[in-house]
Amino acid sequence: MASWPPRAPLGGLAPRRRAFVLALLGVGAVLLVLIGIAVAREYRVPPPADPAVPGAVVLVPGYGGNRAAFIALTERLRAEGRRSVIVELPSGGTGDLVTQAATIDDTVRGLLDEGAPSVDVVGYSAGGVATRVYLDRGRTAPAVRRVVTLGSPLQGAELAAAGGALVPGACPRACQQLAPGSALLTGLATAPAGVPWLSLWTADDETVTPPDSAELPGTDAVRLQDVCSDATIPHSRLPVDPLAVGLVLRGLGTGPLPTADPDACDALRDEGRS
Repeated sequence: MASWPPRAPLGGLAPRRRAFVLALLGVGAVLLVLIGIAVAREYRVPPPADPAVPGAVVLVPGYGGNRAAFIALTERLRAEGRRSVIVELPSGGTGDLVTQAATIDDTVRGLLDEGAPSVDVVGYSAGGVATRVYLDRGRTAPAVRRVVTLGSPLQGAELAAAGGALVPGACPRACQQLAPGSALLTGLATAPAGVPWLSLWTADDETVTPPDSAELPGTDAVRLQDVCSDATIPHSRLPVDPLAVGLVLRGLGTGPLPTADPDACDALRDEGRS
């Protein structure tokens, strides 16, 4: 027969053991709360970016993850009061572009947690493709106010296809995904609606071929030679050339995205040199 009144769940334990069990339960409750906070933070979707309020700038390097290409532009943006961060891509910037996109997402999350009201993203070369993947899959993507890409093979690069065909096994995962017609690119055939996107490219691009691969539907694409007809800008110079930098700075402002206006050639170069 059951005793009356019923015993408390820990009533049969010695005082010390009962205190130990209670302490363990308390620690477990704290851990559950911390896990819940971490999960909520990871899956929290930020509000849409205010187009009139520029925030931090996230710069995504190209294939190979060379962050040095963005140092000068980062310093310039910081001098103008913009918080700027260069993403450190996993696997040396040659691994899966979906994983690279997740790294962009983590970087943006950190900036938002530190108080950034929004972010602008600048992607160079393959970094622009990783940015496109991020906008499609990243939980923080609503916080993106503007995107500017530089020589990004948004429709694929023939060099990637050739590398995979000529030297089997020598084309890492990102290289395979950058080949025209890859499964990844086929699923990203247009730029996402609602995000102002300036895609800059040069007719002198010897790395991303054809150079107009940067003209993805939904982007405002500008060939640099249509702004300054005398411009000679190879792929490697895109992040530092004064004309390109001037267009990037305007693209990250609050006015309309710049267009291929030859009358603005000298002014843009001056802005890029300042």
